[in-house]
Amino acid sequence: MLAASCIGMMTLPTSATAAERTLTVYTYESFTSEWGPGPAIKAGFEEQCGDCSIDFVALDSSAGILNRVQLEGDSSRADVVLGLDTNLMAIAEDSGLLADSEVDTSSLTLPVKWESDIFVPFDYGYFAFVYDTEALATPPTSFEELINAPDEVKIIIQDPRTSTPGLGLLMWMKSVYGDKAAEKWQALQPRILTVTKGWSESYFSLFLNGEAPMVLSYSTSPGYHMEIDKTERYQAASFSDGHYLQIEVAALLKRSENLELGREFLSYLTSKEAQTSIPLGNVMYPVVDLGDQLPASFDKLIEPVKTLQFSPLEVKDNRKQWINEWLEASTAG
Repeated sequence: MLAASCIGMMTLPTSATAAERTLTVYTYESFTSEWGPGPAIKAGFEEQCGDCSIDFVALDSSAGILNRVQLEGDSSRADVVLGLDTNLMAIAEDSGLLADSEVDTSSLTLPVKWESDIFVPFDYGYFAFVYDTEALATPPTSFEELINAPDEVKIIIQDPRTSTPGLGLLMWMKSVYGDKAAEKWQALQPRILTVTKGWSESYFSLFLNGEAPMVLSYSTSPGYHMEIDKTERYQAASFSDGHYLQIEVAALLKRSENLELGREFLSYLTSKEAQTSIPLGNVMYPVVDLGDQLPASFDKLIEPVKTLQFSPLEVKDNRKQWINEWLEASTAG
């Protein structure tokens, strides 16, 4: 009995160590899908770290990730949050739940200078209206042209309260029109066919089924169709106003019992090996130079004439007010 007890005690640390080597990552559903970058990144990191495993917990949106960790607080089972963006960074940092990444981001290739010690960028893109060339030969080239487009030109957008692109459009309009944004939202209403909760419903369920000729998405979306579907039917409209930049980030939770492993994972996210999964897996730009490994279709994408972006602090201070402004303008009259 004594020997059995000793053997049992000897095995406990081994089991605990195995449990500690499981990294729980909160992210969004499309990242972990079979066509997303998650599976390849998981396999690559697990091969590199040896006795560790990645447990992806898929949530419905970036906002959902933030809400979940805020509600759970120090009791959260997450070690890493992956999929927040620059519009949510300051709000997430204010929670006090995040730790410094200790990842060197100085060599990353981004359209703007990166200065955060907490958040690690893993991809970026620009919000844009994607249009069906078979339904709309000549797309609008500015918000004013969109507002004044013929009645048959309809757009599908997403709700800024529940969708990252929806919030991006809100910021895009605000950065273009400033104090006149509410007025322009009212003027845009006749062009809006519907507002969905998330991007997938807008894009896959409605736009690709021909419900409207335009949908709010990303300037990189046509790259997927060109590479995978072998068609140039879907393109992004280039706006003379400029396009709003989104940078997606990952961060480590202070409460994690796997801080070292978490930092290894954040560093791996910015490796060339992991980044090769981003262009067609997440259909976004990588944060490192992939050279000839970048899909050829990305050379055909529109290039914004101007990069638009509010600072994370500006978004934190004004987000609720701007959403209320959008709600009032969208329901007026």
